[in-house]
Amino acid sequence: MLSFEAISLDTLLTLEADQLDTLPFGVVGLSAEGIVETYNATEAQLAGLHRDGVIGTHYFSVTAQCMNNFMVAQRFEDEAEIDAIIDYVLTLRMRPTPVRLRLMKAPRADRRFILIQR
Repeated sequence: MLSFEAISLDTLLTLEADQLDTLPFGVVGLSAEGIVETYNATEAQLAGLHRDGVIGTHYFSVTAQCMNNFMVAQRFEDEAEIDAIIDYVLTLRMRPTPVRLRLMKAPRADRRFILIQR
């Protein structure tokens, strides 16, 4: 099993949707513009949002406004490369929920990822 800490950006880029769905943590893949391109089944279930309603939306302004700040969204704008784990509290559409986020971005990849471990 690929763990939250051990999975690499390169691995995430090669996994098919059904393989991403088996991961025990949320996976959100974003375009450079912040549009959701990947939303795994784990995240859909834990967030209570249907994948069809999330794919194609702007993640930080439509789906996860609570991450539209300097700690998450702005880092994707400011940093050329990221592989960082941060403690965070989700607050949108739920009572405050402590999570760990892993932010992943590299110049060689068109897709960026947010992994969410509850």
